[in-house]
Amino acid sequence: MKQRISLCVEHHQQLYPWGSPCALLPFRKSSPPKVITFDELMAAAKNLTDLTLAHEIAVNANFCIKHEDFPQNSFAGTVKQIVHKAFWDHLESELNEDPPEYEHAIKLFEEIKEILLSFLTPGANRIQNQICEVLDTDLIRQQAEHNAVDIHGLANYIINTMGKLCAPIRDNDIKQLKATDNIVELLRQIFRVLDLMKVDMANYTIQNLRPYLQRNLVDYERTKFQEILEETPSALDLTTEWIKESIEDELSSISDESSSSPGADSSSKRIISPTLVLNNGYLKLLQWDYRKTIPETLITDEVRLQELREKLNQLKIIACVCLITNNMVGAAIVDVPDFADQLKRISVPLLEGMNKKTFDLKEALNAIGVQICSKVNRSLAERGLPTLNEEMQSNLMGQIAHIVEDNNPVSSLIDKRIQFFMRSLLALPSFQKCMPTMPGGLSVIQTEMEFVGSQYASIVNFNKQVYGPFYANILRKLLFPEAPMGKAETETPTN
Repeated sequence: MKQRISLCVEHHQQLYPWGSPCALLPFRKSSPPKVITFDELMAAAKNLTDLTLAHEIAVNANFCIKHEDFPQNSFAGTVKQIVHKAFWDHLESELNEDPPEYEHAIKLFEEIKEILLSFLTPGANRIQNQICEVLDTDLIRQQAEHNAVDIHGLANYIINTMGKLCAPIRDNDIKQLKATDNIVELLRQIFRVLDLMKVDMANYTIQNLRPYLQRNLVDYERTKFQEILEETPSALDLTTEWIKESIEDELSSISDESSSSPGADSSSKRIISPTLVLNNGYLKLLQWDYRKTIPETLITDEVRLQELREKLNQLKIIACVCLITNNMVGAAIVDVPDFADQLKRISVPLLEGMNKKTFDLKEALNAIGVQICSKVNRSLAERGLPTLNEEMQSNLMGQIAHIVEDNNPVSSLIDKRIQFFMRSLLALPSFQKCMPTMPGGLSVIQTEMEFVGSQYASIVNFNKQVYGPFYANILRKLLFPEAPMGKAETETPTN
């Protein structure tokens, strides 16, 4: 009888870097807990792991496996060090016996043989046969019974074979192995280098797999998500809620326009553009509270979207600082070359790390205000103009410090212009490479905005390609509930 598990949202924790498998099982407090089998959960988790890993390899050119160990001073690092030392000390005592006891060493040779064989490509029959012949543990045991094991000879063969199979970056490690005389230390270092070679092999595989995944990623992700959906029908609940909220926002906007235009069509729900609904939903992700679970169809890009949101927050503050400064002293410094860029160079270092919980934004803005007043006064003095008096400096610093306040007019204005730029970007056809016109007040951050915008549009356009059929079904269900529902459409809506 299959084990059954009841999963509730209260117990959901994000345990995976790209999103937990349970994130595809969104249950709400208002609904009774849904019960799925353990096998169904594991199948969904495996599919999500495959999907997220493939997505990360394809879209992140810097993605690779890193060899990491526990910090030496950590509890886990200390335990590992003690256990490993005990093992190698015990092996050394066995080999120093008269006659030597080889059983543990033979098990190590057997493990080394399996690792070396795992590095071989299909068709490498000659070296495979050689490894199996030299590291034949049955033969080694027979030799051990007659105290005839050439343990140094076996170790040298292993090192030479590793030298043939390893990446060039490991050549120095191989040289160090050849220079090691103590057999126990040599075996220990062999395993260390083999661990590094495993990582090298994994990254080599990723590098070769990436072009294939990039060519086939849309179909692969869509197929995998369909499998997840079949295992866990609730895997689109959060996505449905996300789209529903976007529809409600659009209806509210249309209603406001209708109230100001008495002749407008009252049947507003029928004229809602699905593309506009989706684009509004994507725009919300730039202001998303990432303590909340993101829609299931965006889990694979959650980290990237969060980084873009944080970068936009930083750019918004820089634009606010420049706009406030320009409004107060713009006439005096209007012809100072690159003065806005100078203000940006002051602000950027002081806003570094502003996404961290320990970052004090008010303190950073106060420091920015002080440095900008100093910079403005130096520029004015160099031009023989009167510097800012204490009242003007206090006013400038105060306006900069108040950027973080709710409903701050300058912050709200810049935020609307950033949103307008991003909305205009999403409205462009996906094949169009040019950028929309940069709104006023954002010219100082134009280069950064275009870079962030291109990354954002890339994420959105790819997401539409993969999940467009699922979105189409959800939109049809919400906008035209009388229409028949079926599986995800095979055609993806265009931008």
